[in-house]
Amino acid sequence: YLASTATMYRILRANGEVSERRRQATHPAHTKPELVAAGPNAVWSWDITKLLGPAKWTYYYLYVIIDIYSRYVPGWMLARAERAHLAERLLADTVAQQGVDRGSLTIHADRGASMASKPVALLLADLGVTKSHSRPHVSNDNPYSESQFKTLKYRPDFPKRFGSFEDAQAFTRSFFAWYNDEHRHSGIGFHTPADVHYGRAEAIQKRRAAVLDAAYQTHPERFVRKAPTPPPLPQTAWINKPKEDTPTQ
Repeated sequence: YLASTATMYRILRANGEVSERRRQATHPAHTKPELVAAGPNAVWSWDITKLLGPAKWTYYYLYVIIDIYSRYVPGWMLARAERAHLAERLLADTVAQQGVDRGSLTIHADRGASMASKPVALLLADLGVTKSHSRPHVSNDNPYSESQFKTLKYRPDFPKRFGSFEDAQAFTRSFFAWYNDEHRHSGIGFHTPADVHYGRAEAIQKRRAAVLDAAYQTHPERFVRKAPTPPPLPQTAWINKPKEDTPTQ
């Protein structure tokens, strides 16, 4: 007898001879996505959210694509399951419907099963679309989809549960018609997503400016500081805009 097991390990540790002998899992480093859109159909974000059905453990799956510049939803689908082949069909149909040129579009998503599936990756490659993914467990990497789902679920008439698949489909169809064509979005100068997406916002912006200028000319005393101007349209939209370097003194 020389020493106890604990003593032997203590001596080995002191001499740097103790290490993990089992194979250790290694995880690749995930870089922060930094994407910018200077106009429509440059960067889309897409995601899937669950809607509660009539009974416990019953869900419907809402697939939504949103353009991060215009906030327009060019494609959506409600399904009874989350499947990669359904996502493939939605993405392919939406790219075709929007007439997107090869090499001009990036589609961003989180790392859900459908989003990160091999069939979807191969489809995007065939379409000439660049794919981008959020870092694991970082919801801020997909802010436009998260915000859009919040707008949906915070609507006053959004039900706790849907009575049937048909009820959910009717609700979402009505919602997206309102969202695209009527909703005045604060992030795009209180224009509708459709007006920004299809290039009508600039003309509307000029008409707004003319109305405000006329109001100022008629009653300048109502405007204490300066002549009013309409909220500006965004020049760019970012996912994770890089921080600007602070100049050193």
